[in-house]
Amino acid sequence: MSISLLIVIFAAFLTPMVLNRFNVTLLPTAVAEVLLGILLGPSGLNVIHTDTLLNYLSTFGVIFLLFLSGMEIDFSLFNKKETTLSPLAQKKAAKAPTHSPVKVALVAYSASLGMAFLLALAFKFLGLFSNIPLAFILFSTIALGVVIAVLKENELLNKPLGQTLLLISVLGEVVPLLCLTIYSSFVSGRGNSVWLIFLVFIAGALIFRRFRSFFTSLDQINKATTQVDIRLAFLVIMTLVILAETVGAENILGAFIAGIVIKLLQPAESTREKLDAIGYGLFIPFFFILTGAKINIWDLLASPKTLILIPLFFLAYLLAKGPAYLGLRLRFKQINALAGTFLVQTTITLVLATLTVAQNLKVISNEQSGAFILAAVLSCLLGPLCFNKLHRPEPEDLQKSQVHFIGVNLITVNAAEQLNDDWYDIALYTDWPKNYQTYKYKNNVHLVNDLSIPALIKQQVFDTDILVLGHSNVEINYQLALAAKEYGVARVITRIQNSDPDSMTEMDKRLSDAGVEFFTSFATTVGMMRAIIESPSTLDLITGDSRLYEVVVRNEKFAGLELRKLPFIKEITVSRIFRNRRSIPVNGNTQIQVGDHLLFSANKEVVNDIRKQISKLNEYDNF
Repeated sequence: MSISLLIVIFAAFLTPMVLNRFNVTLLPTAVAEVLLGILLGPSGLNVIHTDTLLNYLSTFGVIFLLFLSGMEIDFSLFNKKETTLSPLAQKKAAKAPTHSPVKVALVAYSASLGMAFLLALAFKFLGLFSNIPLAFILFSTIALGVVIAVLKENELLNKPLGQTLLLISVLGEVVPLLCLTIYSSFVSGRGNSVWLIFLVFIAGALIFRRFRSFFTSLDQINKATTQVDIRLAFLVIMTLVILAETVGAENILGAFIAGIVIKLLQPAESTREKLDAIGYGLFIPFFFILTGAKINIWDLLASPKTLILIPLFFLAYLLAKGPAYLGLRLRFKQINALAGTFLVQTTITLVLATLTVAQNLKVISNEQSGAFILAAVLSCLLGPLCFNKLHRPEPEDLQKSQVHFIGVNLITVNAAEQLNDDWYDIALYTDWPKNYQTYKYKNNVHLVNDLSIPALIKQQVFDTDILVLGHSNVEINYQLALAAKEYGVARVITRIQNSDPDSMTEMDKRLSDAGVEFFTSFATTVGMMRAIIESPSTLDLITGDSRLYEVVVRNEKFAGLELRKLPFIKEITVSRIFRNRRSIPVNGNTQIQVGDHLLFSANKEVVNDIRKQISKLNEYDNF
């Protein structure tokens, strides 16, 4: 063991501590580790000297980095569901933007590839960098990890803009990686066997098929002393990495495919967390720090040509993604298209991996490699900063949930008034002129002359996210509830006739099968009285300042977080978590997941801010 190993480990530990101490949020950890490596290498203190062990750890760091990058791909974005749309869904689809995130991403990145090639030709023509294929690969890369981190911080991963930028970034890793694999095969003299690369993909498919149901039955065999899930991940990584090297491909291609395989196997969130901990906590920092330690700033500064290359390479990284703006403008407003263009010009991860391969192939000098790296570091400083300054919410991100009431009376009017105006856009409809005259001073109360289904559809009463049926005639409520669900209303809530709580009538069954949420005054009153007797504080939750709320976890940054670590946990009391329609045990160590329904009590003054953090209204998960 060498002293350099200890220094690198200490530097890896120190980096996030320093960033947190000085509240440096715009500098990605990876870039900070490269800069620290430069400081500790021959450019600065010269206390890190690479040896066999450090080189091995650095190699495994880049392998694990590409493995985790493969696990970041969300394949659901590419699914195009072929379903018969309800009338309401057809209306929403007609109003929706015509360009999906997939189409926008493909157009944006394809245009960027064309610009990257033109820039590579320009560098060759000007005599600045003669290797056209290598320049094209480097200029077309995007730092997927950095982009994901920025999108998570801005809570955009589930928004159209975030999903589009995520897809562009995925293409910015997959396409250059495939190009690098083919390029290195030809340069190393194995071009005639480049077809063998497909064996890596075939092996990945076979592994996926063999272990498809592995994680569903893992609880029976996985223990703290075995960690079978992690053993499988390492088995897949090493199998595909060694196979890739054997057929003449780059080991990082095998690692990337291994990440895709594990992602498709759908491991538990705890497995993903353990793999992230192993990668970012152990191996990956070695790669970034040692990459910086191999750069000699003084040698770069001694070469006038290299001094010119650093700003030119940086400009090329930026210009190569410039055409992405035209693609983003197909759907997003000008300021966000510009912000997204700055973010996707960020590059570091695959640049470092590509330059490692290029140096092994001896097709690039140390000075040129250093110039590319420093320019990439500058891109990582500029991209997140400009995005955070420029980004503005899209109009579709600010929409409220629409709630329509049929039936205007003391109960529905008061219920509507107590709904939060920041969350809901409310309208009430009645066919009783007397009730309309009583409440018409409220701008959102409307008189309808006919409660027939065609008339309500014509007047767009069914064009809502939530329909609440509070008419005094329960038969009308029943008929309209079924019609509304058939029309495509997502949530329909209705009151029905008092019935035997121990038996289900034909009406109850039809409503239940249709997905209607229904209640009876009798059952509701009995349940409330029982709750007050068993839990006296229930009455305070209903009538006092502290109320009971339910919110769906949509914010990705809370995924996997333990309840006790929620930043606002002292202000709420979580009583239940419903996951996949089942209640799960709740304690301080319970980890929440995206899609969880949290049932909690809180003071109404603080719940608005809490809900904004946990869940965003009108998340666009499918396009």
